[in-house]
Amino acid sequence: MADIRKPEYGSTLDRFLLEAQRAFPDAKGEFTQLFQQLALAGKIIASRVNQAGLAGLLGHTGKVNVQGETVQKLDEFANDTLIRALEGGGQVCLMASEENDDPIPIPTRYPKGKYVLMFDPLDGSTNIDVNISIGTIFSVHKRVSEDGEPGLADCLQPGRMQLAAGYIIYGSSCMFVFTTGHGVHGFTLDPTVGEFFLSHPDIKMPERGKIYSVNEGNEAVWDDDVRSWVDWLKTPDKAQGRPYSSRYIGTLVADFHRTLMKGGVFAYPADKKNKNGKLRLLYEAAPMAFLAAQAGGLASTGKQPVLDVTPTELHQRVPLFIGSKLDVEDAIARLAR
Repeated sequence: MADIRKPEYGSTLDRFLLEAQRAFPDAKGEFTQLFQQLALAGKIIASRVNQAGLAGLLGHTGKVNVQGETVQKLDEFANDTLIRALEGGGQVCLMASEENDDPIPIPTRYPKGKYVLMFDPLDGSTNIDVNISIGTIFSVHKRVSEDGEPGLADCLQPGRMQLAAGYIIYGSSCMFVFTTGHGVHGFTLDPTVGEFFLSHPDIKMPERGKIYSVNEGNEAVWDDDVRSWVDWLKTPDKAQGRPYSSRYIGTLVADFHRTLMKGGVFAYPADKKNKNGKLRLLYEAAPMAFLAAQAGGLASTGKQPVLDVTPTELHQRVPLFIGSKLDVEDAIARLAR
């Protein structure tokens, strides 16, 4: 195992990446450059999010994406920004976005790297116009095909094959939170100098929390076992630390970020309307599951670990129960009754 030095509070993102790269003598810097380009895209998106009401970027475009969702103007801007930031650097051989029907090839005029990048350009876009936290989610895999052009098979890898995952949250401050398989670290953007600084080194999720996060507006279409579990969380029991408090923002990045920092459990279960769940495996569930695991938490579909799910479709959906280890274990146990 590579000897990764303990990160120093206040380090810039570039310094952190270069220090990590030194632990791999054969590294050529492509991975570092990929993260630098992601950070650049995040800064550009953060700037436009902050100016959206003044720059005519609120509201929708009138288009509908592959998910059947109305495309917001900032959705489109964020998607275009990420593609343009990453396509020409020579680190990525293929990309896939929640907003695009098919994998996104690298134009022939650019060199191709060995990494596959998948992303949700702007999670929580329905919250854009009401000034609630939104975010960008990403996942990085290594190409598995050996010959020819990269293709769908390079995208359809189980979560345990991820090399890195993370998100950029655009809220009261802009934070870049990620893992490369060596813990979870959070960097806060200082807009006065345009740089991300390490503010949350080696984040650990509490083993148990006091908050549950689920859209209870869907209760009418929940299965009985899900309804029973949520009722159990709300039932007072001092010995077991219940009842839990309810918090639900409606942006996966924001709800997960709170869960990462404070503990508890977030859930978007399958229901009678969404029998396979609603959250996308490759762009949402798998990257968050990798982060949770690296922070000491768990992520499950209710039947198996999210990281063990082998995708069969680019836009595959799954149920998600994610958060503190003991809270997710409780959910799995009660769902199995």
